[in-house]
Amino acid sequence: MIRTLAVLLALAAPAAAQGLPPFAAFDGASAPFLSDPHDLTIGPDGRLYVADKLAGRVAILDPETLVLVGAFGGGALPGVRDVSFTPDGLAAVAVSGLGQVLVFDIAQDPPALVRTLAAPGTEGVLAHSNGRIYAMIGAACSIGAYDAEDLVAAIRIPCGGHDLAEGLDGSIWVPDLRGGRVLRFSPELDYLGWVGGPEAGLIGPRYLTMDPAGRLAVADQDGHRIVLIDPEGGPNGAVIGAIGTGMPGMGPGLFDDPEGAASAGARYWFADSDNNRVVRYAIVGY
Repeated sequence: MIRTLAVLLALAAPAAAQGLPPFAAFDGASAPFLSDPHDLTIGPDGRLYVADKLAGRVAILDPETLVLVGAFGGGALPGVRDVSFTPDGLAAVAVSGLGQVLVFDIAQDPPALVRTLAAPGTEGVLAHSNGRIYAMIGAACSIGAYDAEDLVAAIRIPCGGHDLAEGLDGSIWVPDLRGGRVLRFSPELDYLGWVGGPEAGLIGPRYLTMDPAGRLAVADQDGHRIVLIDPEGGPNGAVIGAIGTGMPGMGPGLFDDPEGAASAGARYWFADSDNNRVVRYAIVGY
């Protein structure tokens, strides 16, 4: 029933959105050794850190070979969804099953827990360059801002929000799962507007990344696609392209419920979640 609903949603996406040109080319994939991977990020050591949800761990991959080179959590992070690094190299990890964001010092072996932030129903975390940690507090349909372990600000958002990503100007971008948009907030959590809409055809945006050129790569899970949006391309942004056909699959240009996105240079890494792997794409001629 769930898969049937997802297929119907994909077929209902606007035809223009389904016909968007690909913005990057397939550049490799890991073996399917992960267990429903969610969001991922490049760490300060240049390795790829993946929230390996059903394994209850953070998996560490070599971004070039996409092989597993390490992990931490060891099953003790139930429902782990997201990883983000603070300016001083600490790993903030959103753990839904605990209703907490756990902050680890990964320079220690094994990584040491140094801070715990209460965030019931959390599915996303952002360690901002301003030193604050922002978390999705799903149980309250809100975003929370934390100084050290203290919740110092919050704002309500549409329920179902997952990720938070920092823009090049420090603004905070949040997928609106039900609205098919991406919302923008200031670091003070003032609402600044949105991008996406009907042109993007987003039907289940979960996680996203801002690439070095200032574009948003949005993992549209229910659409089985990754959509690239230029937030400066008009009042509500401009859709540049998409990877994926709108139907689940496995192989170049195909995804099955993609949930995570990361970027560096001219390359992107995506969590191909129901295929239990990470895939890499590259911009040709960059």
